[in-house]
Amino acid sequence: MEDAFKVILYFNNGFLFISAIIGLLKFKRLKNIEKWYVYYIIFLFFIEAAIKISIYALKLKNIDFLYPLYVSGELFLLGSLFIRKLNLSKYWYIPIFVLMGYFFFVNKVETNELKKVISNIVVICFAGYSLLMEIRKSETNNDRFILVDAFIFLYYAVSVFIFFMLKQLKSFSNDEVYMIWSMNNVLCSFLYVSIIYTFLKLKK
Repeated sequence: MEDAFKVILYFNNGFLFISAIIGLLKFKRLKNIEKWYVYYIIFLFFIEAAIKISIYALKLKNIDFLYPLYVSGELFLLGSLFIRKLNLSKYWYIPIFVLMGYFFFVNKVETNELKKVISNIVVICFAGYSLLMEIRKSETNNDRFILVDAFIFLYYAVSVFIFFMLKQLKSFSNDEVYMIWSMNNVLCSFLYVSIIYTFLKLKK
């Protein structure tokens, strides 16, 4: 199961790289709000690159210092995306910045899982509400990224469930742990593929 996990992870990283490249190539064709999908995917690419460099090039054994940046950046980018997409008040940035401050200044390893759960729940709420609005106006809806929004909602919802299970992982066998994380990476790959598909089908 460990080998399968590694293969899925390599595919996942490959899809992330491809989506980042295509996003940059299509950047000028995107509307201002849609460009936030590119910012999001580029940010994830740089975080993944920083992790790989820290582990394999710098030989660092502890990369927990990247976690606050990852969670805060992800929350800010997706929060900004949906606030703009839904035409919400700028006051919605206040709770996002408060949470980002918490993620940065409460820097304890034992709270990392909690930070990710909180961030994911906020993203789920934004993405879910956005999908509901898109469905309600489906007759006149020209949202070209509705598929991506659906996979964002699905991936982050499942991730919350997985992170709630983290405290119980010690009771699981290694194969069960790898299976759980493989499921998470498969869903993440579907999210990247949906972004690639959406970028490729854009005509203008």
